[in-house]
Amino acid sequence: MSVVSDLKDSRGLLVNLTLREVRGKYKRTLLGQGWSLLNPIATLLIYTLVFGFVLRVPVPVGEDSGLQVFVLFLACALLPWNFFNNAVSSGMGSLIANANLLRKVFFWRPTLVVATVLSLNVTFAIELGVLVVLLLVFGSMPLPWIPLLVVVVVLLTAFALGIALLLSIANVYFRDTQHFVTIGMQLWFYATPIVYPYQLIQDQAARMRAAGNDFPLETIYRLNPLERFVSVFRAMLYDNVMPYWGDLLFCLVAAVGSLVIGIVVFNRSQHRLVEEL
Repeated sequence: MSVVSDLKDSRGLLVNLTLREVRGKYKRTLLGQGWSLLNPIATLLIYTLVFGFVLRVPVPVGEDSGLQVFVLFLACALLPWNFFNNAVSSGMGSLIANANLLRKVFFWRPTLVVATVLSLNVTFAIELGVLVVLLLVFGSMPLPWIPLLVVVVVLLTAFALGIALLLSIANVYFRDTQHFVTIGMQLWFYATPIVYPYQLIQDQAARMRAAGNDFPLETIYRLNPLERFVSVFRAMLYDNVMPYWGDLLFCLVAAVGSLVIGIVVFNRSQHRLVEEL
């Protein structure tokens, strides 16, 4: 209850910090908030060129939508990943970036991390809105899944926030954390079916079993929470079908677990925070 009370007491500051992050992200740039769309579009085009045209990664056909467009298949997973990656990376550095504020004013310390993550939801919402329009243009019908999509975005935000809280504390006490996280995120990206379909993992597991190798590749692979989140986003947006309940439950458990662990570790480690900064 103390966390809820602290959050309630800090809601005014939280709103102001969130708005500051949103307004200041592309301050003094020529295109301003336009970069929030141009950056993911550029990334999508590069990955589409490399994996869609050069490497010719197979594109699954949407179950109910009938879509078979690589850039849309990619976008349904890449946009959630970009949000998660940015939320963790930016949230991790939010305490150090606001060291002067922490030294001068006393307030609920996690507010800085929460504000950073929430500000990225604005960009994420715009990106998803554009994606939904494109899906409609290509004949998909994701509109019935918008309410569930909002719920899953909340779960992904909670999952990212928990990790960001944990890493923000680690980054204060051990400054090399950010460099290890950068490498870890690159590995995590390719360990998640973003630029390739999950079917490739299933095919590899089948070949291993046929060769007498009982290594549980699929079981271990599906322990990745981002794999579950990506599967849920693609089910709703690309396939236009109800995600598997097992995937939704996994996302819920991962989100709650991450948030609880992040808050507990942060609260227990924040006592010497200002001194370390």
